[in-house]
Amino acid sequence: MDGVDNMKKIGIDCGANVGLVTQDLLNHCDHVYCFEPNPFAFKVLESRLSGLKNVTCFNKAVLDRQDKVKLFFHENSHKNEVEWSTGSSLLDFKGNVLKEKFIEVEAVDLCQFIKKLDSPIEILKIDVEGVEYGIVNKLIDTELIYDIKNVFVEVHAKKIPELKEKEEQLKKRIADLNLKNINLDWV
Repeated sequence: MDGVDNMKKIGIDCGANVGLVTQDLLNHCDHVYCFEPNPFAFKVLESRLSGLKNVTCFNKAVLDRQDKVKLFFHENSHKNEVEWSTGSSLLDFKGNVLKEKFIEVEAVDLCQFIKKLDSPIEILKIDVEGVEYGIVNKLIDTELIYDIKNVFVEVHAKKIPELKEKEEQLKKRIADLNLKNINLDWV
């Protein structure tokens, strides 16, 4: 039996929202790290998963760099902050966000976070409302992508037409490199 079999299976949930996917990840992983920048969703996430020693939650965004950024709220957030939290975005040009309703949040460089874990990742889920392209490209650039067994990404070019070219370029790059561990069509 080699050492890899004894390693913990790590999951990372980027854009965890209220933790529905996180709970699924716990069925496949020994420990899950969750990132959710929306404070309303994070409160529910933290409450839902409190008491679980195998989950670590961060009230932060993820990007391809460490930064302090604006999180723009959904245009219907005034109706129900938690229900409409899934539409929050770091992109002010996303069609359903309010440019005048935002908060500043800390963003973690996902690649740096993964490097510090110093452990292979079983599952990485990325649903970050339009900023996924830079993150996935950096995972490929740094070759960290080869240390991740499964990557599930919700892409947003259908909802954010300005991202269509980035999405096409990423799909081509994944195909050219024959990366079989990245699924852009899981949602």
